[in-house]
Amino acid sequence: MSNREEAKQIIDKLPEYKIEKLLLFLKGIEFDDEMEDDIFCENMAQKYLNDDSPDKHDTITIEEFAKQEDIVL
Repeated sequence: MSNREEAKQIIDKLPEYKIEKLLLFLKGIEFDDEMEDDIFCENMAQKYLNDDSPDKHDTITIEEFAKQEDIVL
């Protein structure tokens, strides 16, 4: 039995008032994940903006990138 299946079985046995508290907890975990993703993206953007490499604005076509990565389009 997977962890998800076991969790569902436990949840099915809980009274409704405990489900409400569990739901608040789960939504909090989901919110934390979204915040972590946002922070990661913000840090990546700041790292890019603070990068003083002279070639940071150089671009290549999607075809050139695909060839560089051995991807067939």
